[in-house]
Amino acid sequence: MIINTRNKLTYPRQAQFFLAPESPLHRQYEALRAYFLDEMSSAEAARCFNYSPGAFRVLCHQFRHDATKRSAFFQIPKRGPQSAPARDRVRQQAVALRKKNLSIYDIQRQLAAAGRSISINALAVLMREEGFARLPRRRDDERPSTLKPETAAVADVRELDLSPRAFRTHVGGLFLFVPLMRKLDLANIARQAQLPGSQMIPSEQALRSLLALKLIGQERKSHVMDLVFDPGIALFAGLNVIPKRSYLAAYSSGIDHQANLRLMETWFTQVQQAGLSRGDSLDLDFHTVPANSQEEPLEKHYVSSRSRSQKGILVFLARDATQRVLCYANAGLTKREQPNEILRFVEFWKRRTGRVPAELVFDSQLTTYAHLHQLQQQGIHFMTLRRRSKKMLGEIWSRPASAWRRITLPSLTRTFRTPKVLDERIQLKDYAGALRQVTVIELGHEEPTVLLTNHLQLSCAALVTRYAQRMLIENGISEAIQFFHLDALSSMVGLKVDFDLQITLMASSLYRLMAARIGREYERAQAKKIFRNLLDVSATVTVEKQEIVVKLDKRAHNPYLVASGLTKESTPMPWLEEKKLVIAFA
Repeated sequence: MIINTRNKLTYPRQAQFFLAPESPLHRQYEALRAYFLDEMSSAEAARCFNYSPGAFRVLCHQFRHDATKRSAFFQIPKRGPQSAPARDRVRQQAVALRKKNLSIYDIQRQLAAAGRSISINALAVLMREEGFARLPRRRDDERPSTLKPETAAVADVRELDLSPRAFRTHVGGLFLFVPLMRKLDLANIARQAQLPGSQMIPSEQALRSLLALKLIGQERKSHVMDLVFDPGIALFAGLNVIPKRSYLAAYSSGIDHQANLRLMETWFTQVQQAGLSRGDSLDLDFHTVPANSQEEPLEKHYVSSRSRSQKGILVFLARDATQRVLCYANAGLTKREQPNEILRFVEFWKRRTGRVPAELVFDSQLTTYAHLHQLQQQGIHFMTLRRRSKKMLGEIWSRPASAWRRITLPSLTRTFRTPKVLDERIQLKDYAGALRQVTVIELGHEEPTVLLTNHLQLSCAALVTRYAQRMLIENGISEAIQFFHLDALSSMVGLKVDFDLQITLMASSLYRLMAARIGREYERAQAKKIFRNLLDVSATVTVEKQEIVVKLDKRAHNPYLVASGLTKESTPMPWLEEKKLVIAFA
């Protein structure tokens, strides 16, 4: 009687363990037991244990045919230690250190020094489990004597040390650009552009610092702090240390649009004298630098990488089709200014070369038919796409088969080597005279490609091939984005973006000079590949009385540098007291 009374009293609480299991595996077991052993109906078992009828039928099927399902209910416990010795030792050491009035950050450092790693969050949880309260704010004399972060010196050209010494640097490849820059007087370029400077950081040193960061593919100016203790990049810039991020990020604030234009024009001339020739055909395009926040007071422009319009800074780029180098850039354009930019570029080219561009190739969004007429009047050949309306597409597909003819394209993939074309003369509003319209189908696109040009004598095959080559500017823009980090800018102020673009143009030109000097398969290589294979190399730098010797570490591709002749030259460096640069190999 006593037993029965006890069972009745305890039954509700104990039964809940079986009737309302919390574990999913336990719930499956009890539901299956009720069905197979207690002879509960399928619908009733499903309802009692919160299954849908279909789900419970699947569970029963698995139980009948899958032995692993049945064995999963009863796992044999694994033999082994019931504690974690290593973890317990960390706990013991952490508790002992906390009893010495050390903070969790102090404890983490001491444990790391002893070869035991643990996160700050894990330490905080451990301290709470052991019953320790947070430490009150301590006086300096109560804190343990630990190593403090080293403070970098302030950039000051007057503190530049050129006395005999030796050091290691991670950016030894930077000095390979020095022979190529022999004819590029950066001091004169900075002076003609009227770039700002000070006694501590003259304009040449500021320009050289920013250019160095571009040449090594540094993503953001804020990441310069990774290099503040590298004496190699400081020596290249002509300073005791590289300027800090606050200075570099704010430097462009004092540079107006006219100074950016002067910098571009001066560099254009200087780099041509250094051996970078100019071609007669240029590819033009717009690019939108996406804004980091939609709160920015900017216009919306189309961002091709995201296939949508959003706020950003509109950038115009011109690329030499022969040399594959960016030669013109302008940022901060408005939608109202956009159609006129092609004429501004033509004026720039006339000022720097004394002639108009021979040929311009661009997308349909770049300008208007009226501006095409102005290009025609100046004797400039152009090639562009025509916008396709539904009416135009209907007219194209309605043309009889006899109106089309098949052409053969050289040097293209075999699949789309023989498209069909429709070659005709048309009249357009705001354009005086006839334009040539070449419609191309069977070129790998669902819709026809419609080319507009004032090339009246070129063959259709030559026209289609040349426009296909325009896609190379997309590669140039991709290089500017991926390696020169065009989209990773420190500010959404248009003038700052414009100045960053000019530094990108300079770095792009130097990499083209480097590619031409090395030759072979690197002649057409992108900057990222050249840097990765040849220039991303550490070195030992020895400053001597009359020379600075940069001894590059061994790398598999060093024979290319030897063959280029860059290491045979002894180049005077005016910004380093005329010391001669000598490049050697370990």
